[in-house]
Amino acid sequence: MIFNCFVAAFILYFTAGSGTTAYDGYNDFVEEDNAPQLDYKDPQWCHSPGLTNGEVTCHSPRGAAYRSTLGTRCEMSCDRGYRLLGKSSIHCLANRRWSGTAYCRKMRCHVLHLIPHGSYTCSQGFMVDSRCDFTCDTGYRIEGEHSRTCQRSSSWSGTQPICDDTDPPKIKCPPSRLKVAEPGKLTAMVTWDLPAATDTADKSLNVILVGQEPGTDFKEGANIIRYKVYDQARNKAACKFIVRVEVRRCPDLPPPLHGYLTCSSDGSNYGATCEYHCDGGYERRGASSRVCQFNRSWAGAPAECVAMEIKSDVKTVSALLDQFHEKRRLLIMSAPNISDPDYQLQNIMIQKSDCGLDLRHVTVIELLGSPPRETGRIKESLLSSEVIEGLRQVFRISRFYFSMLLLDELGLDRERFITPMASDELFSYIDSFLLDEEQRERLELHRDFCD
Repeated sequence: MIFNCFVAAFILYFTAGSGTTAYDGYNDFVEEDNAPQLDYKDPQWCHSPGLTNGEVTCHSPRGAAYRSTLGTRCEMSCDRGYRLLGKSSIHCLANRRWSGTAYCRKMRCHVLHLIPHGSYTCSQGFMVDSRCDFTCDTGYRIEGEHSRTCQRSSSWSGTQPICDDTDPPKIKCPPSRLKVAEPGKLTAMVTWDLPAATDTADKSLNVILVGQEPGTDFKEGANIIRYKVYDQARNKAACKFIVRVEVRRCPDLPPPLHGYLTCSSDGSNYGATCEYHCDGGYERRGASSRVCQFNRSWAGAPAECVAMEIKSDVKTVSALLDQFHEKRRLLIMSAPNISDPDYQLQNIMIQKSDCGLDLRHVTVIELLGSPPRETGRIKESLLSSEVIEGLRQVFRISRFYFSMLLLDELGLDRERFITPMASDELFSYIDSFLLDEEQRERLELHRDFCD
């Protein structure tokens, strides 16, 4: 009787779990003829479990031969590269079903980003254990990991590398060159084609000139021209060449005795012109100038400075003045007679300043007395009465009082003095108003000559 009650209670539990109708009363039930019979001995109570891309490990209470009998517990595991979704452990129930389901899904990592100036190739795409190898474009080098592997955690090993531009650009300068300076110059204009720069990575490069621009005048000697170029990664390349300017020169031209030279440009370079000048009291004989030629020799023959010959026996005042035109200045001194005190004082000062007058190219003419005893002279040379009278009339010089008249190199009346003049005052006036800049410089060079 006790056994029958147990069986009835078990059947009620099983049928309620199987969807059969259950009644309220303990004894009020209908026993069906087709009710399942529990059989722990049936080895195929549940269907044989399987797991694609995985492994099922079962443990039965009745031993290894009963892997799907009632009460069997199975552990689910996936192959490498797959992830288990569902139950990791199931057991065979009395309703001939397993307590859960599971399946294995292929594992993968996220898509790797492309790296600038590079690429990668993967052995198995983005699946687990796939290895992706990175390469860089020409001119770039990998900085960091050369490869990454998709791990079971669905993450990539390492960090993403970068492609770094380490290849410097290339630049080639034009060849060095030699150019002769132009006539009369110490420089030469030199041009050249700009150097071409290339780079394996960058198409546009910034080429920088260090030195003088092409198409400009270069000075004598060696001029170093440099170019440098940077790519976008600041890799640098440089080149250089030499622009050499040659100035062809003649031997130094010696100045004439009792004279000097004034030269254009640098004085001895090709195309330079040197002019001959004579000191006061001397005049040039020969060519007025010489030119330095391309073959490094001077054209023509040297000039010389000879003592100036003044002809006092001329018959007209114009013939006398023509001898001094553009060569000498004249200081005409007039006095009523030789015993005039102003004349005597001025004559003493003139004699003491004779050297300074020569440096300033000044010739003194003396007119003394009245006809018939009137005399005119240049130092010891006497002038004719016609020339004396002509000088007095042309320049309005009186016979009745002391006076001095200063004429420039063109014969123009520049200043009159009615009292004796000290040499310092006379020289100061001449230096300030009658000498040009070049003559003043020459005077400064020879000022000590008279001390």
